[in-house]
Amino acid sequence: MLITHDTECALGILVELLNTAPEVAGPEQLPDLAALEAFVARHDISELDAVTAHDLTAVHALRGQLREIFTAGSTAAAAELVNTLVAAVNATPRLTDHDGHGWHMHYFAPHAALADHLAAELGMALGLILMAGERERLRRCEAPDCARVFVDLSRNRSRRYCDSRTCGNRMHVAAYRARQRSAADEASVTLGVG
Repeated sequence: MLITHDTECALGILVELLNTAPEVAGPEQLPDLAALEAFVARHDISELDAVTAHDLTAVHALRGQLREIFTAGSTAAAAELVNTLVAAVNATPRLTDHDGHGWHMHYFAPHAALADHLAAELGMALGLILMAGERERLRRCEAPDCARVFVDLSRNRSRRYCDSRTCGNRMHVAAYRARQRSAADEASVTLGVG
């Protein structure tokens, strides 16, 4: 599957945005305007006017809509949600080459409100994933105590955890310890101990 740089960036923003929700991360990770401004700066989101308190409320609402798309039960259901989201913000594709990034496509109007900007860009990125028949790449971490999501961009679609250094290592260590306990239990049964 060919994923352009822009789509990969949009999917990165999508994942981080979804993982800021209280039901995922515990306390709200975008609690105030300063946190939202830091999110915008971290992702170098362009062509925005000043971010306001209204933007914070709208981004929180958008986050819920995007989670519905991400976790939809079928491609058809996800596609319907993407269509509704993108239509609501009147997404209009246009070519741009700002800030030395070369020619790429924007789907939002210049100086659109942050939530509209994100709805257009992230909705289109999700649409491209659906169109490519790759919905299974939209995943929830398999660690039982983790609710984070990620997009599996690995070549063979084998990624299982949101982060291999945290959840992945924790689950591998737990599996190793379970195997060690099982081997010890089998040894004690074989030797007639216990």
